[in-house]
Amino acid sequence: MWTQIDTHISQVTGEKFQSQQRRSVGGGCINEGYAVSNGEITYFVKLNQASQVPMFEAEALGLKEMQATASIRIPKPICWSTADNSSYIILEWLELASGNGNSWEEMGRKLAAMHKASSSQGFGWKINNTIGSTPQINTWTADWTEFYTKHRLGYQFQLARRRGGNFPQQDKLLAAIPELLANHQIQPSLVHGDLWGGNAGCTASGEPVIFDPATYFGDREVDIAMTELFGGFPAAFYKSYNEVFPLDAGYERRKTLYNLYHILNHFNLFGGGYASQANRMIEQILR
Repeated sequence: MWTQIDTHISQVTGEKFQSQQRRSVGGGCINEGYAVSNGEITYFVKLNQASQVPMFEAEALGLKEMQATASIRIPKPICWSTADNSSYIILEWLELASGNGNSWEEMGRKLAAMHKASSSQGFGWKINNTIGSTPQINTWTADWTEFYTKHRLGYQFQLARRRGGNFPQQDKLLAAIPELLANHQIQPSLVHGDLWGGNAGCTASGEPVIFDPATYFGDREVDIAMTELFGGFPAAFYKSYNEVFPLDAGYERRKTLYNLYHILNHFNLFGGGYASQANRMIEQILR
């Protein structure tokens, strides 16, 4: 497998690459991750089952879509394919560090700049992708309320029922979404789609970077909401973001609605107490 990966890197880059060192690094909950080096250049390799190569293709296309905005640093996708029984994606290796206050200010400004990239086709994306390993449906839709009801919460509820989840107020919540999103002017924005702290960081030089996307065009508030879901980003991030692209009134209420999508997805991926958390969030939204 590794010989095939080395050959693919060589073909794409035009420079012969033969890995001499391979070490396991964090690949998240879904994939295996490796730093692969020939002694001079290092690449990040993510591995999964061979059947998952469409997931890696969608990740690469999402990274390229964000990179095309020339706004925020993204690890460059090199190539992706299958080898033996595995699928893989090769990415530019970025040495990450903790960053500083200036880094997070810059993260806010640059994410705001990326969010200004829009689409004349409405909400969605050119292909379906994944949120974690869950399919994410990105069918182009003119209306955000319809898109979010059907392709985000509605779809997650369908999956949750198959898993045995019980959400007594599901129908009431879905029916309430038009009212919950009323008086909120929403333009399609290019969003990362899975922007928690584990998918954002800073390079050793302090440059902000985001990675592992679930890209589509949606309400930009979905990204800001998720940054708050698991502990939050530093205050400097939110201050600088709002200076460039202020959030609309009512965001504090909408963020729970948007984060419900991710908690339902966590239930569908991992089970456990996420169903109870989702039901508490539904109750909070409907108060």
